[in-house]
Amino acid sequence: MDSYDLIVIGSGPGGYVAAIKAAKLGKKVAIIEKGEIGGTCLNRGCIPTKTLMHSTHFISEAKRMQNAGISFTDLSLDYDKLIERKDEVVARIRKGIEGLFNANGVKLYKGVATVISQNRVKVKLASEPGIHSEELVTAKNILIASGSVPVIPRIEGSAIKNVVTSDQLLEGKGRLYKKLLIIGGGVIGIEMATIYKELGCEIEIIEAMDRILSGMDKEISQTITMGLKKRGISVHTGARVLKITEGGSLGLVCEYIEKDNTKTTEAEGILLSVGRRSHTEGLFEDGIAPVMDGASIKVNAEFETSIPGIYAIGDVIKGKQLAHVASAQGIVAIEKMFGHKASIDLDLIPSCIYTVPEVATVGMDEAEAKAQGYDIKIGKYPMLGNSKTLLSMGERGFVKLICEADTGRLLGAQLLCDRATDMIGELALAISKKLTYKELGSIIRPHPTYEEAITEAADDIDNMAIHLMPRRTL
Repeated sequence: MDSYDLIVIGSGPGGYVAAIKAAKLGKKVAIIEKGEIGGTCLNRGCIPTKTLMHSTHFISEAKRMQNAGISFTDLSLDYDKLIERKDEVVARIRKGIEGLFNANGVKLYKGVATVISQNRVKVKLASEPGIHSEELVTAKNILIASGSVPVIPRIEGSAIKNVVTSDQLLEGKGRLYKKLLIIGGGVIGIEMATIYKELGCEIEIIEAMDRILSGMDKEISQTITMGLKKRGISVHTGARVLKITEGGSLGLVCEYIEKDNTKTTEAEGILLSVGRRSHTEGLFEDGIAPVMDGASIKVNAEFETSIPGIYAIGDVIKGKQLAHVASAQGIVAIEKMFGHKASIDLDLIPSCIYTVPEVATVGMDEAEAKAQGYDIKIGKYPMLGNSKTLLSMGERGFVKLICEADTGRLLGAQLLCDRATDMIGELALAISKKLTYKELGSIIRPHPTYEEAITEAADDIDNMAIHLMPRRTL
């Protein structure tokens, strides 16, 4: 029976980063993975969606280029080639993670893990199809990073063929539906709508809340909704799905209530995109289960569960279900586990949505700041006045800064613009270092760039902004 300083269950962005961090601290580490290395993020989430989004974005770019004097003839879409490239990117990153395991001496077990006691884990090894063997491993510490799985809503007909989750839509070659109905207008649903609309699918979205992206800044939600409708995507909000049945000309019929009216719509495929839940099934043997926080594992400030020596991070605990959050929690959990000071500020978490244009936020939005009792000032700059946006034929958007009125300290930022996801790190750093909007605006930013809008938004707080385009053209 092999013994380790740390056993990590799950090789997603939380698990593999934690394992490598512990190994770099000189610890003997093992990691157990029942599926493909990289977890949901690499295999069925962040990387596949962004790879497809990058590729499909060229379709709309090619059409827009006609306005710049560049025309394409015989523009075609090879779906199989798109999927092949997606798989190549995933495989390359997966190989990189395996290389990091080897370079840092992390032992990989391919199989299903079950915690059977405080320091022991049973691994049902997967060698050949239908042939399994078991192995016991022990460790001073166990870190659970088993991630999450899609929520299957209690809707009649949710198990019918071609009613799928995002995992199923992105696994293997998936399927290119003529019409895709998306139930759920959160981040996953909106990104999938963006991708598959570019692929030529007819898209319809049904969202139960009064607006899509309900957890985001209201202005961002409204602007994204306008952009989706402009692209020909139907959006129904405040709508509740009643049932799904087989039938109609496309194969599936969805019945739903919108504004007290019962309606139906048809689709060839239906995506269930109402969220994800912690994946804990089968993790613990009877008699060893930790205290739970709803469907998630409850942890303390050190990420330790109610069982001493057993820790948990990422989607399996309460909090934001984001890959970069899981990675950061993994590093901090390892540092605290082995007596080191935490090196990452976990209180400040950027969130990104890879739509067109992109969305990126960090810190508080206007409503959150007011709810916490702050007297605030707001600086905002419309991106149609930004030279880089104009020359790039970009979409309508903005940069918005939320500041404390008396001190000028930056509290939050909301970006809706091209390259927003690449710009948000600067604003996260500014908030973390408690910079004021004057300090943020004092930096010379190159021209022409999207980030010039940050300077303009900071200057707008004192009505000092110099709009590069006359306001009447915006």
